[in-house]
Amino acid sequence: MPKDHSSRAFGERTIGEPPDGALIARKLVETRILTVASRGFIDRYGLPQHPSEVANLPCIEFYDAANARPFEWESHRGQKVLLAQPSSRLMVSDVGAMLSACEAGAGIAQIMGLGSKHMMEEGTLVDLFPDWSGELFPLYALYPSRQHRATKVRASIEFTTELLERQT
Repeated sequence: MPKDHSSRAFGERTIGEPPDGALIARKLVETRILTVASRGFIDRYGLPQHPSEVANLPCIEFYDAANARPFEWESHRGQKVLLAQPSSRLMVSDVGAMLSACEAGAGIAQIMGLGSKHMMEEGTLVDLFPDWSGELFPLYALYPSRQHRATKVRASIEFTTELLERQT
């Protein structure tokens, strides 16, 4: 999944490793990366047994604007890391579009575990490789200084941290 090295503005949140620079980065949470598909997709193409099989199945890739290319697909199982070359049917730059396309059966996608529990519980999406979901992806809050942190920035970070703790 993505390594976001793009520059971010004051008080924003970033997903992936924080950019180098003068901003202070506070890690809020790490989330698992899941490889998922809809039940309709599985009915049509079958249930893949191994992450390497995504190379032979339609996939939905997410475009990394910071690096001008799609995010790489990795599957982690303990210390083993498998790089996959997805067979891209569709490339998107919007998470909502990716989830909608995946739910509609357009292909396999890699998504963050954070915020996706309800889709798994409802059966909208299926985690294809639960034994290969060891990749962790960080979410950071970025702000300009520890010494002069505005009250609204501190409140935003505290609120986001509480919200994320309830999700994980």
